[in-house]
Amino acid sequence: MKIIVSKFGQILISHPSGREAYLSAKAYLLPKKMASVEFDFKEVKVLTPSWISECVFLLKKDYPQVKISWLNTQNPSVSESLKMLEE
Repeated sequence: MKIIVSKFGQILISHPSGREAYLSAKAYLLPKKMASVEFDFKEVKVLTPSWISECVFLLKKDYPQVKISWLNTQNPSVSESLKMLEE
């Protein structure tokens, strides 16, 4: 499953908007069962750790076995937010 993150906006900055994005994806995009998900950050201008941590926390809660990968992470705000998420 691939999630085009820019569909939720180009500036992604808060826990509430991260939660809203995840719940929308869960309702309309994500299948009931899946083995992996790719977050594609192409065209995202700003990403904060709070936004992505909310999405990933909820994803892992609902899909504990899912393998998560990242695409198009060259943007500095994306790469730094993902580094913080891994700590």
